[in-house]
Amino acid sequence: MGGAENMPEEIRLTQFAKHGGCAAKIGPDTLSRVLGRLPKFSDRDLIVGFETSDDAAVYKITNDVAVIQTLDFFTPVVDDPYTFGQVAATNALSDVYAMGGEPKIALNIVCFPGDLDPDILGEILRGGADKVREAGAVLVGGHSIQDDVPKYGLSVTGIVHPDRVYKNFGCKKGDVLILTKQLGSGIINTAVKAQMASPEAEQEVIRVMTTLNRKAKEAAADFTVHACTDVTGFGLLGHCSEMAEASKAVIEIGVEGIAFMQGAKEYAGMGLIPGGAYRNQEHVSRLLDAGDVDEVYVDLLSDPQTSGGLLFAVPEEEAEEMLRVLVCADLGTKVSVVGKVIDHGVDRPCIRLRDKVEMR
Repeated sequence: MGGAENMPEEIRLTQFAKHGGCAAKIGPDTLSRVLGRLPKFSDRDLIVGFETSDDAAVYKITNDVAVIQTLDFFTPVVDDPYTFGQVAATNALSDVYAMGGEPKIALNIVCFPGDLDPDILGEILRGGADKVREAGAVLVGGHSIQDDVPKYGLSVTGIVHPDRVYKNFGCKKGDVLILTKQLGSGIINTAVKAQMASPEAEQEVIRVMTTLNRKAKEAAADFTVHACTDVTGFGLLGHCSEMAEASKAVIEIGVEGIAFMQGAKEYAGMGLIPGGAYRNQEHVSRLLDAGDVDEVYVDLLSDPQTSGGLLFAVPEEEAEEMLRVLVCADLGTKVSVVGKVIDHGVDRPCIRLRDKVEMR
């Protein structure tokens, strides 16, 4: 998948980590308890902080420029070092796109075992650097430490106009939810690690995880985006629950309209579910009305995604045209309508799963 030919074949990076990629995230319940103990920061120029669990922080510099700041790193989700670097960098850069911004500066974050071949680390960093270059940003350094488990990612600084910031809340009644990548990466990667995934499924998950959300963000620029987030470690249900709670909204998800990766449903039915999916299910259980949908869909929508797509909440009257523009943008991934905002400003936000969601 792009790694150096002289990489030692006996080294499988995923064997170093119990959980790989965004599945290694601390569970949302634990994280919310810890963050709730931190002091509140107040600054008139702070547009987005950590209070709403958004994808990045945004700070206003001038009337025309705001800075986006994010940091993301994780353990290996694939065995090939170069591909691991690509996936980790793509995932970190995605936070800037999810805020509506453009990445400008990146710093490497590296943890690496001292007894591993340094050439492996070189390939990881090369993969990350290539994705930073593809994003139009510059890599300016970083920090590294020795650790028994390899970890890699980026701290990324981006820019955005203060009036064009996307937030993970603000969706309104009637909004259509559009997702720009197919789901299933956590399940597919679990199957790969168990050596049960087909070559086609493995190729697809790598292609999706290494696809920048740059084109998707650019294609959405001419549309009204009431809310946006990228779907990563908390799964579609987890990120929809953040959007629903912060917007005080009722969201219906139509499972039959969602694009999944090849083999994802089959592997989920076989029980190849990453542990993070169950933590995600527990977190959203108080908001979730699963209706009569097949239980396998709850697993699929709870699946922790690595380097997932952007989830846009757009007015219904713009949804069809935005969907057409996204498809024509040749993203390299599958775009789908995943649901609709039924109401907002309610006392009891919730997420309802249905086979289909009726659009206008």
